[in-house]
Amino acid sequence: MGARVLAQPYARRDGALWCEGVPLEAIAAAVGTPAYVYSANALRERYRALDAALAGVPHRIHYSLKANSSRGLLEVLRAQGCRADVVSGGELMRARRAGFAPEEIIFGGVGKTRAEIRAGIAAGVLLVNVESGAELAIVEEEAKSLGVCARIAFRVNPEVYVANAHEFIATGSRGHKFGIPWGDVPAVAARALASPHVELAGLDMHVGSQLTSLEPYEDGVARLAQLARDLQRQGASLRFFDVGGGLPARYDAEEPPDLARFAAIVVPVAASLGLELIVEPGRFVVAESGSLLTRVLYRKPSGGTDFLICDAGMSELLRPSHYDAYHAIEAVRPRGGTSTVDVVGPICETGDFLARDRVMDDAAPGDLLAVRTTGAYGYVMALTYNTRPRSPEVLVDGARWAVITRRETLDDLVRLEAATLEWTEG
Repeated sequence: MGARVLAQPYARRDGALWCEGVPLEAIAAAVGTPAYVYSANALRERYRALDAALAGVPHRIHYSLKANSSRGLLEVLRAQGCRADVVSGGELMRARRAGFAPEEIIFGGVGKTRAEIRAGIAAGVLLVNVESGAELAIVEEEAKSLGVCARIAFRVNPEVYVANAHEFIATGSRGHKFGIPWGDVPAVAARALASPHVELAGLDMHVGSQLTSLEPYEDGVARLAQLARDLQRQGASLRFFDVGGGLPARYDAEEPPDLARFAAIVVPVAASLGLELIVEPGRFVVAESGSLLTRVLYRKPSGGTDFLICDAGMSELLRPSHYDAYHAIEAVRPRGGTSTVDVVGPICETGDFLARDRVMDDAAPGDLLAVRTTGAYGYVMALTYNTRPRSPEVLVDGARWAVITRRETLDDLVRLEAATLEWTEG
């Protein structure tokens, strides 16, 4: 997937690591560690690059909130003209609070509750993505109850082969829980087209995340386009052709996404169908904007392994433990030399690590480290395990920065616990 490399938001000045025009040391000194830091201009650049690549057809970019739903980041993207893709009632609330209008929101998700479906319909979102015949029945019931015709899209499982870095981020192959199984689509479509309570306005697929090849898009788009033509012949008034997300971020030495080739796959198909193209990027937009700052607490040799024990671990970044994912780690101000270490956190789990057997900048207690490419699936997956408050989020924009999510306190963690139990009989 060869293409130009998008500008990097982090660079060194006089040996120290900066985010845009702000030294990371200054942020850590002010807000403490661990802390997440994001570059606003990295978000803008990635949105603009994708928007420009798709300029050959009417299109909508709906950022996937599951990657990072912080209000500060959402407001940056909304100001660029970005829309929103949500997968829960909570994300719907976050999108609305960040200023997205209902018609700028797509409501997806494989397990939406009846209450969430009702909330999406009542809000008037652009599309409710239906993922099964059973869900369609609930959408019909709730739309009828509200006295409206719900605008829906089918999320279809295109059942194509997908090669991902980890099996947990593949979603478009046969047997996955996501989307209407390919063989079930005709029956579900017949019901939708006959219903007075729903309008089938779009088709959607999502073949997976962090795609290392564009072939799944080619295969999936071809299948989805044929389905669109079949449904149009049956009388469906389709308006939207949604190819989902999956464009990758660079965690190590991966090739950057080839946006021109991606556009060459999806733009002509949407144009030939006469439909508005929708894409739903998440990781591509936000991952490389973020770094997790962590302080080395101890350096501990044990059984032939040299451990760097830091104040951030799996509670701040679950991806290494959950997906065996790679994140580059570097000293914010290197002291010179390298060493081979396991970078671990303070959590009482052997699986609490950020890197294992890693050759990296030599570091000692007190040194500040930056764990890179943590803008996606970092804070949004953070844990409070071991009763550890979640860390703050900081947004950098040029030479200025602001805390966009404050650090939790211990009182925050116990706020919902009942001090006195009110028992109910039966």
